[in-house]
Order: sequence, then C-alpha cells, then structure tokens
Amino acid sequence: MTVLTDKEFTQFQRFIYEAAGITMSSAKKALVSGRLAKRLQQCRLNSYGEYFRLLASGHAAAEVQMAIDLLTTNETYFFREPKHFDFLREQALALRKRGQAFRVWSAASSTGEEAYSIAMVLADCLGDEPWEVIGSDISTRVLARARIGHYSMERARHIPEAYLKRFCLKGTGPQQDTLLIERSLRARVQFLQANLNAGLPQLGAFDLIFLRNVMIYFNGDTKQQVVARVLSLLRPHGYFIIGHSESLHGITDAVQPLVPSVYRKT
Repeated sequence: MTVLTDKEFTQFQRFIYEAAGITMSSAKKALVSGRLAKRLQQCRLNSYGEYFRLLASGHAAAEVQMAIDLLTTNETYFFREPKHFDFLREQALALRKRGQAFRVWSAASSTGEEAYSIAMVLADCLGDEPWEVIGSDISTRVLARARIGHYSMERARHIPEAYLKRFCLKGTGPQQDTLLIERSLRARVQFLQANLNAGLPQLGAFDLIFLRNVMIYFNGDTKQQVVARVLSLLRPHGYFIIGHSESLHGITDAVQPLVPSVYRKT
C-alpha cells in the first residue's frame, strides 16, 4: 500500500490552494490519500510524489482537472437550510410582472441539488414569467452529475411533497429508491464550470446569489477576493445568501445584513 508522506501532503495542500483557493487542514491527509489512491493505480505511478510531479509538469491539464474534482468536497442535499428558500419565494413573488427575468446564481452548485431546489421554487412562484437559474462549480465531475439530475431518494427527504410529485420522477425496478428531475425543469437550469478563485465567465447580473458553505474552505484574503468577485455580478439591491455557519464580518461592506445569513447589496 502506497503511503502519503507529510512532504507529499504539503505539496497537495499547496496544489489545491493555488488551483481553487481552498485551505486544507492537516486533518484532511487521510482524505487526500484515499481520494487519489485510485489515480496512482490508473496512472501506474508508485508514489504520491510521482503523481504530484505529473500534475506540476504542465502537460497533464486533464489530470489536473481530475485531481481538483477529487479533492474538492461536495456535500449537499435538496432544500438545505429551508428558510433561505422561503426568502427566495418572497423575493420572487415581490418581483413578479416587472418585465425582466428573475435571475438566480447557485455559485457553488456541486451536484445540483441547490440549483434544482431554486428552480422548483421559481417554477412554482413565477410559472411562465421569465426566470433563469445558473449553477456553477469548479468540478467538472459534479457538474456532469448535476446535468443528468438523477439522485438517491435519501438526498430528497427535504423536498416538499407537492414539489416531489410535480418536478420529480420516481424510479422503479433497477432505479428504485432514486428520482430523476423532470425534463422541463432540468432544461431551465444551466450548469457551467467556474473557479471562484479566478476570473469568472460572462454570466450577466443576478437578482439573488447563493454562496453557501463555501467560505469555510478559504482563508481571510481568499474570502475577500471571492466575495468581491461574486458580488460584482449582483444587481444593486440584490440579495446575497451565505451559510448559517458563515459570516461576512470583516470581509466586505458592499452588502448589509438583512436577516441572519442574508444580505442586501447597497
């Protein structure tokens, strides 16, 4: 069994910080070892050091993306922190019939549960009125899963019953205990790759942005840079939602607190 040395772990800490701005504590050593072990085998390498040198060679862009995909944590489920979706509903209803699309960005959408939860609320509140949902993530692996929209029922336990019946198809036979997001709702959500720690793609302006449970992985300087970058795409008087365990204290004065974990752009 190949062992990840402390020196090699330090190299991967630096790699993921430089690639994604993520500060990885020493407690993550076992996670790094476990998630990269199969890649060592598939690449026929004898050590984690050899794998790191492959990533650093400048000739393995696809492998670099693979390593980023494996090392970024993606823990999510539908309607996580439900008060945020109550707030989304209120804002969507308040802006009905204004003549322009209500646009929401799930800025770290992972496997898509957050973006589809947003879409369910907007489809319910706005119907045929114009609205858009963008989901983005650094990991191409999770974005591929998000576009398919196929999930275990365990991840769907917080979906309201009416939404479950309206927007989800229940699996049968080999697909028992799974659900598939209904095709027309999937078509309303666009998933794009974006590294929040680098220049963002042209996404347009948003009325509301979710950036939840992401800043906990960044140090202070990276938090400031990421938040400034994201808020540049929020419309004046738009809303910015972060995780309940997170804070913008000392990070930005571009938004003002409205209710816990919800801010409004000044």
